[in-house]
Amino acid sequence: MGAEKDIIIAVELASTAIRAIAGKREPDGSMQVLAYAQEDSPNTIRKGIIDNIDKTTQALTRVVSKLNDKLGVKVNSIYVGLGGQSLRSVHNRVLLQFDGLELLSHKTIDKMRDTNNGVVYPNAEIKEVVPQEFTIGSRSIVDPVGMQAEMLEANFINIVARPTLEENIRKCVKGAGLEVQEILISPLCEADALLTANEKRSGCALVDMGADTTTVSVYFNNILRHLCVIPLGGSNVTSDITSLKVEAEEAEELKKKYGTAYRSDSEDKTGQKINLSFDRTEDEEKLQEIVEARYEEIIANIYHHISAYKDKMLSGIIVTGGAARIPDLVKAFSRQTSGELNVRIVKGHPENVTISFGLQVTDHDRLNTLYSLLLAGKENCVGEAAKAPAQTEIDFEAKQEEEKKVVEPEPQEEPKTPEKPKGPSAFGRIWKTFERMLSDDPEGDDDNA
Repeated sequence: MGAEKDIIIAVELASTAIRAIAGKREPDGSMQVLAYAQEDSPNTIRKGIIDNIDKTTQALTRVVSKLNDKLGVKVNSIYVGLGGQSLRSVHNRVLLQFDGLELLSHKTIDKMRDTNNGVVYPNAEIKEVVPQEFTIGSRSIVDPVGMQAEMLEANFINIVARPTLEENIRKCVKGAGLEVQEILISPLCEADALLTANEKRSGCALVDMGADTTTVSVYFNNILRHLCVIPLGGSNVTSDITSLKVEAEEAEELKKKYGTAYRSDSEDKTGQKINLSFDRTEDEEKLQEIVEARYEEIIANIYHHISAYKDKMLSGIIVTGGAARIPDLVKAFSRQTSGELNVRIVKGHPENVTISFGLQVTDHDRLNTLYSLLLAGKENCVGEAAKAPAQTEIDFEAKQEEEKKVVEPEPQEEPKTPEKPKGPSAFGRIWKTFERMLSDDPEGDDDNA
């Protein structure tokens, strides 16, 4: 595969693994996935925050190297997602008082935005600003330009995070010999990729249940209203199961095989046993109680953040992420919300993503964040494949020698030039003798007649 144009590379720095994906934008705007690679990164990223810069850099280097091999090109830059425990939204209000009626212009709005951008938060910095409605008197207005007012109120949602969150990402990318094309806010990209226009307009909550964290984003009237990251996820469930005196790997398998987010109270208690390591057994009911209790806690935290908006969430709750792959999760949400909100579990990858023929990609539910980052990318991230100059030069010289042998004929001995005779030849001597005989016999012509 030669160098391609407009190949986009996206990287997700997840708590359990670093994932990278390559895609190419199709003419219809969809994204074709060309390659995918993953590198497990235990104990390097915690709660979505880089904990070990050196190990993260090494894992990033390896995963990008895998993409280089699969694509046959050299990755130069990447899009990286920003998430993690410190990411959150903060509401800010800016008031502007005028001397009498003022005709509102774009310059007025820009002035209010600059005022908002200048807000300083302790141990946090603004990563993204999402404008909300403006207020004139008692009226809520999306675009006040061209109207008159004595006082204008602007509302903003500032998405903030620890400064070190982005700093450490840039350090790791640079250490891997790459450039940052752009650092994207992962939850915003996910909402654009997974939510329908109707869901954003009518109101919904997007919940991404990951390994270490659960991210909640609330939308209505096509605008983000709330964003938070809850420091609980699927790994907490696995950790709870280790109380049965099993290793983390075995606990993960038990969760996948027997776990459920909801147990019906009327369910018959069969007393079924499950096999554990070292020839031990345990009640299946006890394991399910452990799993259910932790999911109940996670969902209770989610509901705490969305309850203030539930009357405006006509489209309910949309759930994605690896930890959402648990039986009876919809029932667990319905119990917590008293059935007031509809719940949809995202299945498969986004509609505008296609997988190249022959490319094996599984567990799409775990990759929706990565797909979303890929869809948000715009600029080419790759260059020509790397070459080894020394070896290439030797091969070229050898090829020249080979061509020379074929084209050039074998050297042959040059023919010798015959020496010039020193005197007349034998024929010449005979002819001269014959001429003399004719000159001595004047009657010769008649005799020969």
